[in-house]
Amino acid sequence: MNVEKTTFVVASHNEHKLKEFARILEPLNIVIVTPSQCGGEGIEPVEDGSTFEENAVIKATEFARRLNMPALADDSGICVDALDGAPGVYSARYSGGDDDDNNEFLLKNLEGVPFEKRTARYVCVICCAYPDGKYFTVRGECEGRIGFEYRGENGFGYDPLFYFESGKTFAEISGEEKDRLSHRGKALRLLAERLSERQ
Repeated sequence: MNVEKTTFVVASHNEHKLKEFARILEPLNIVIVTPSQCGGEGIEPVEDGSTFEENAVIKATEFARRLNMPALADDSGICVDALDGAPGVYSARYSGGDDDDNNEFLLKNLEGVPFEKRTARYVCVICCAYPDGKYFTVRGECEGRIGFEYRGENGFGYDPLFYFESGKTFAEISGEEKDRLSHRGKALRLLAERLSERQ
C-alpha cells in the first residue's frame, strides 16, 4: 500500500538540525526539504522575538506564506540559571562569533561558579505553519549542567559543554541517543504526534 508523503520545508540552513528533523520525521512519510531545494534560499526572516515561541512562529509562517507550502521552524538555545537564563534566545549569536566562540564566552561568564550551581536547560520550540496562516507550536526541554571543559566530538553548539544526567555531554553520544534524550528530540516527537493526528 502506498502512503502519501507530505513535504515540509525546514526554515534552517543548519545541516545538523536538518538531519535531526529528518531522522525523526521521515518514518512518518514526511519529506524534509531545505530552503535552497524549493527556491527559498533568499528568505531571511528577522528573528526579533523575545521568546523561543515568537521566533519559531516568525520563521515558519514567513516560509509557509512565501513558498506556499507547509513549513517547520525551530528556535532553540540554552538557558543557564546562574546567568539569569542567558544566553536564551541569543544562544546562536551569544558572542558574535561561531560555536567555539560562544562556548568560550559561556565558560568565561561562568568562571568561579561551582558545578552544582551551573544548572542549565536546552530548550527547543518548533512551529509548524501552513500557507493558510494556521500554525501550532510544540516545546521540548532537557535539564543538565555546564561543564568546565569540552568533551566529545559529536553534536554542535553547546553540546561539548552540556552534561546531562548520565554524566556525559551531548557531544559524547550518538545522534540516535541524542534524539531520544534531547530538547529537539522531545519537541520533534511531540510534533510527530500532532502531525499524525492531522493525517
